[in-house]
Parts: sequence; C-alpha cells; structure tokens
Amino acid sequence: MNSNAELVIKARGLTKRFGNLTAVDHLDLDVPRSIIYGFLGPNGSGKTTAIRMLCGLLTPSEGSATVLGLEVPENANALKPNIGYMTQRFSLYGDLTVQENLEFIADIYSYPRHSRNARIEELIEQYDLAGQRTQFAGTMSGGQRQRLALACAVLNKPQLLLLDEPTSAVDPKSRRDFWAKLFALADAGTTILISTHYMDEAERCHRLAILDHGRKVADGSPAELQAATGMSIIEVLAKDPQAVQRELDKLPEVASITQLGMRLRVLIPDTNSDPLSLVDRVLVAMNLEASTEIVSASLEDVFVAATMEDSSVGKAA
Repeated sequence: MNSNAELVIKARGLTKRFGNLTAVDHLDLDVPRSIIYGFLGPNGSGKTTAIRMLCGLLTPSEGSATVLGLEVPENANALKPNIGYMTQRFSLYGDLTVQENLEFIADIYSYPRHSRNARIEELIEQYDLAGQRTQFAGTMSGGQRQRLALACAVLNKPQLLLLDEPTSAVDPKSRRDFWAKLFALADAGTTILISTHYMDEAERCHRLAILDHGRKVADGSPAELQAATGMSIIEVLAKDPQAVQRELDKLPEVASITQLGMRLRVLIPDTNSDPLSLVDRVLVAMNLEASTEIVSASLEDVFVAATMEDSSVGKAA
C-alpha cells in the first residue's frame, strides 16, 4: 500500500470483548480513500463487530480508531452525516413504498428540501427502481430490496460506505449488478468497506483483510495475498480423488487438501523443496492413477492457509 495515500480509516489495537468472548482482537487497519476494502471471514470472525465499532455504534474495549479524521466513538454524531451503512438484513420499512422509504431517509439526514426531489429521482433511475416506485418494500424481491437499501445508504452522498455482507440473500446476477454499482461509487470517490464470506467477492476488492476468530491474519491486495501464501499448491487430477486424498492425508508435510470435483488442491508449506515429487511418490507407491502440477494460489487457498492455525478463541458475529 502507498504509505502516502490518504487514510479514510485508521485503527490500532481495536478490540471488543463481550464478557469472556473476544469478538475483535487487536485489529490494525489502514483503508485509503476511494477504494473497495474487504473484510473476508467466516460467520463469527468479528466482521460485523468491527464495522459497528468503526461507525461508532459500539465502544471498543481497547484500542483506537479514526474515521474520516474523527475519533470514534467520541465523534460518532459528527461522523454520521458523512457515512452510509447497509446492514446484512434488510432494515428498511416493509410497509412503506420505495418512494416513501427514500423520503424517510432524506428526512433522517435532513437532506435540503430544495434538492431532495431531484436526488430521489436520480437514485430511482440510477438503481433501476422506477418500476417499483409505488411498491411496498416488503413485497419486493431480494435483488430489488438490495438496490433500494443501497440507494438509501448513499442518499446523503457519503464519503464512506460501510456494507455488512450485503449480498448474502440475492442471486448471482443481482450480486454482479450490485458490484458494478460499487465500482461506480468508488470511481466517483466513495471509499467502501465491505464484509463478505464469498471468495469471488473478495477477489473484486482492491484490498482486503482476512479475519479469523476476531484477528486479522492477512492483509493486502488479492494478488499480493495470492503471491504470499507460504504454500506450494499442487493440483491433482485423479480418477479416484477420495483414495488419493486418504493417502495424501497421511503425509505430515501436507497442510490441507480441498476437493473440487475430480481435482484436489494440495497445500504444502513452501519450506518443502520438492513438493511435486513428494505427491508423485505417494501416487506411484499406491498405484493411484492421477496427474499433478504446481498451480497458482487461489484466494480460497490464501484463506485456508491464513486461517489454518487452530485457536480456542471464542467467535462473534
């Protein structure tokens, strides 16, 4: 990351405990302006808790965070007009129409009345909601509700947009269209922090942090993370992948094996000087029919490698 880039979010040692549960564990974070920064992690890895601290909804147990130049949570009220927040679950009013929801959000943000109608019309057109203008939000499809929620989140033209797993309940086309909207926002200068557990979404981010048990275990661009897994990735195309996996699982050098159809992705620490020969010797010795090759790491390989260490730390949403 360019050390001279303006940071929209800076957190140091950010920690949140709920009794004996450590939800976020000494998180350090640097998010430059006008990029899409991802939080990648399984359910319970602390993504939501971290976002809530960054927008001032939760008070940290330890550490500090500065968002748009303001320390949080002390300056949460001053921060609110400059951020948009879209939660995982649809949180607008189902018994209000699309138009009424947008008008209500405009009231919350005290959007200037002389330009309010023009802004709402702009959003209805931009987020393809003209056909649902008078439809009650509770009767809309998942993709339509998602577009409405995003329109409401950006109504005040926020400098920072916080999105908590916003695509968890929509179809692939709606997810693809949603990401096109996010890139347009980033290109226009909006900084976006998005949490996800989808690998394909994480690959779309300019930068991302991988969270596990509340800890940041990796941070960088997808390409940087893929180049620094610390693992050699052996892809095995096998006639009987289950039999191959049973034998390879016996090797202490093998860190992880993932099956993808008839293929296996075998992770071996790159301290091993000849991982391909190691796998080939097992296949020959057990007379197993398969072909092998060293391949580049996928983001899923990165995630597996980064979260491999067993931990007894509790989990939180």
